[in-house]
Amino acid sequence: MKEKIQRKTGICRILLLSCLAVFVMLGWGGSAECAEKIIFIPHDNRPISMQQTAEVVEQAGYELVMPPEDLLSRALEEPGNPDGLWKWLEENAKSAQAAVVSTDSMLYGGLIPSRKHEIAQVKIDERVKRFKQFHDKYPKLRLYLFGSLMRTPKSGIYSGNEEPEYYNDYGADIFRYTALKDKEEMGHLSAQEKAEMKEVRQRIPSEVLLDWMNRREKNLSATKQLMDLTKQGIAKCFVVGRDDNAPLCQTHKENRELKSYAATRGMAGSQFKSMTGIDEFNLLLLTRAVNDLQNEVPFVYVLYNEGTGADTIPSYSDEHIGDSIRDSVVVAGGMLVPEPGKADFVLLVNTDPQGRTGEASFSVPGSAPMVNDGNARDGSMYFFDLLKDCLAKGYPVGIADIAFANGSDNALMENLWKEGLLGRLRAYSGWNTATNSSGFALGTGMLSNKMTDAGRERLLLRRYLDDWAYQANVRGAVENELRMAGHAEAYGRLDGFRTEEENRVGALLREFAERNFPSFNGWQNLKVSFPWNRMFECKIMF
Repeated sequence: MKEKIQRKTGICRILLLSCLAVFVMLGWGGSAECAEKIIFIPHDNRPISMQQTAEVVEQAGYELVMPPEDLLSRALEEPGNPDGLWKWLEENAKSAQAAVVSTDSMLYGGLIPSRKHEIAQVKIDERVKRFKQFHDKYPKLRLYLFGSLMRTPKSGIYSGNEEPEYYNDYGADIFRYTALKDKEEMGHLSAQEKAEMKEVRQRIPSEVLLDWMNRREKNLSATKQLMDLTKQGIAKCFVVGRDDNAPLCQTHKENRELKSYAATRGMAGSQFKSMTGIDEFNLLLLTRAVNDLQNEVPFVYVLYNEGTGADTIPSYSDEHIGDSIRDSVVVAGGMLVPEPGKADFVLLVNTDPQGRTGEASFSVPGSAPMVNDGNARDGSMYFFDLLKDCLAKGYPVGIADIAFANGSDNALMENLWKEGLLGRLRAYSGWNTATNSSGFALGTGMLSNKMTDAGRERLLLRRYLDDWAYQANVRGAVENELRMAGHAEAYGRLDGFRTEEENRVGALLREFAERNFPSFNGWQNLKVSFPWNRMFECKIMF
C-alpha cells in the first residue's frame, strides 16, 4: 500500500514544490479592507458547499455572515432547520448589503432533505411566501436565490444513499422508465421502446413511483412559485440546478416544463436560469453579488482543448459544457468576450478530445477507457501548450479540469509541476462534476483580481490538496484498501471506521509532504476529517 501511495502521490510533488513558497508568504487573510457584508446560507455544511466557497469570497475582501452549522443540513440523515434559518436570516438582514440563499435549505432543510422529505405542500407554500414577506421588510437588501430540480441518478449505486431507501432497489428501473417517458414526450419513442417502457414500469411498485413523483410535484410547484416571486422583483436572480441528470430522464423532462413556464412569464436570462449542476451555484451567485455591489461586469474568455471541446456533454449532465459555462458566466455577472486580450479572466477548459469523461479514481490501465495514471493522452500536450502560450502572453489564466470527474487529471498536474506553473494560475478546480468544477473555477477567477497574491495561492493550495492529492489519488487508493479488506461499504458510510480513516488519510498526506519537504515544519498540523461520515468528500485542515 505504501509503495502504491508513493507512486500515486509522486505526481503530486507539483503541489508541494509550489506550495512551500505559498506557506512562507501566507498571511492567511484576503484583501486588507473589507468592503460589504454578504449573508450566505448554503444548502448544507459540506466543506465545498460552505467553508471552501466562503474562503474564496473572503480572500476577495468581503465579510460573509453564515448561520450556525446546527441550523444547516449536516449529514445524510441530519436535515437542517428551516424555521430556525428564517429566524436567523431576519436577525442578520439589517446589517448586510446582499444575501445569497439556498431555497432548498429554507423550504426543506437542505439539498439532500429536498429528495427525502415528508413535508406537506401547504407547509412548503407557507415557506415560499416568507420570501415575499422578507423582501417587503428588507426591500433594499439584494437577494440572490438558488435551488434545485430533483435529480435522477442512474441507479441506487449512483445515488450515494442520497435518495429514499427504495432507490437502492428500483433506482435503475426508475431512471430507465423516466428516460423512456421523456423520449416519448418528445415524440421519438420506437415500438420496441414502448414495449420496454411498459415492462420496466411493471417492475416498479406503484407506491414507490407514486412517492417519488409526488415529491417531485411539490418541488416543481415551489419552484414555479419562486419564479413568480422573482419576476415580481423580490430577488435579483433565481437559479435552479439540475444535479446528476442525463440527456434523457425525469429531470430533463421537468426542465423543459420550467423553461416553458419561464418563457410564458417573460423572464429574462439574467433573472432566471435553469442550469446543469448545483454545488457551484453558491460561488457563482456570491460572485454575482460582489460584481453587482461594485457595479462591475468582468470580461471572460473561454478556451477549450482540441476535439469536441465546447460540444462535450460531460457525465452527470444533459447539455454541452459550452452552454453550461456560458450560463455560468451570465449568472456570475460577467460577459463573454471573443478575444483573450480583452478579458479580465481567461478560463482554459481541459476536456477530452473525444468528448468522454473519465473517473479520476480509475488509475489502473485496462480498468476503463480513460485511466488517470499520469501518462499523457490525446490532447494532453495540446492543452498544456495552450496554457503555456496564454501564460507567456500575460493573460490571467485559470483551469477547469474536467476531463475526469471527481478529481484532477494527473497528466495535466504532472506537466504543471515539471514546468513550475502551478503557482502562476489565477484559479483551478477539478473536484466533482464538470459543471461543479468549471463554475467554481469561473467564480474564483472572476474574483481573483481583488485578492492578494498570498490569498490566490492559498486557494490554489486548497484545490491542489483536495482535488488532486486526495480525490484523484489518495481516496481511490484507500477505498481499494478497504475493499480488499472486505469493508467496501465503509466508503459510503464510515460507521466504525471514521476515526481510523481520518488518521490514515491525514497520515498519508502528511507523510507525502514531509518526505518531499523535510525542512518545512508546517505539515505536521495537516489534519483530515470526514464531516459527512463518508469518503466522497473530506475536510482538509492546514
